[in-house]
Amino acid sequence: KMKTATNIYIFNLALADALATSTLPFQSAKYLMETWPFGELLCKVVLSIDYYNMFASIFTLTMMSVDRYVAVCHPVKALDFRTPAKAKVINVCIWVLSSLIGVPIMAMAVTKSKDGMVLCTLQFPDPPIYWDTVTKICVFIFAFMVPILVITICYGLMILRLKSVRLLSGSKEKDRNLRRITRMVLVVVAAFIICWTPIHIFVIVWTLVDIDKKNPTTRCVVELRLLLNLFAAPAGISPNASTTISSSSLQNFGLSAAFLYRNHAF
Repeated sequence: KMKTATNIYIFNLALADALATSTLPFQSAKYLMETWPFGELLCKVVLSIDYYNMFASIFTLTMMSVDRYVAVCHPVKALDFRTPAKAKVINVCIWVLSSLIGVPIMAMAVTKSKDGMVLCTLQFPDPPIYWDTVTKICVFIFAFMVPILVITICYGLMILRLKSVRLLSGSKEKDRNLRRITRMVLVVVAAFIICWTPIHIFVIVWTLVDIDKKNPTTRCVVELRLLLNLFAAPAGISPNASTTISSSSLQNFGLSAAFLYRNHAF
């Protein structure tokens, strides 16, 4: 029952995660076989889905935080802002914005042969090192720093509001539901941030800091990062944690784990 803005945002998040889940067998096979046996078309699809999922997920979580902020701090404005129709329009805008990175990634994704192995990677315009660095910095800013800043501000203001006002609405039952939903959205957002932060920091350090990338210790860290890609996010945001956001959410769709940003050059 897609009758609330919250449920519509959760559906959008679940859709992005379902797409990412569909690529997991290909990702797993790539890491286990140390080669890409699926051809260039699937390479383009899988890499673009990675970026679509990354941006659509964090943008949706950001809008969920803004939605919670409006519901808690501006209940009158919420009547006009928090409508299913507007939530659907916002979801469409999220996918359009995600296409600004998803489509170029699909265009640049190629397969290359190296040392008897086939790599599924990105072929940047000349000079490739420059554009690779620019891409990673833009991802770090727009898919991590800016959303985290917006989310932090929203929840900071909400915490102040929840502490200062005993009754947010005219009904104690509605007030309890409002606070419960806000807490559960916060749990999902916090788990998501905890899972993403190490990966984004790793990628930006790997890109900007001059380190010996052939060092055994460095390679060990890379392998650990790959394991985090596959296992950390599902552990961080479990369906059990997210389904308590609202009672109807559990009946309609499960919120799967948000998969992390993958650097396919490794």
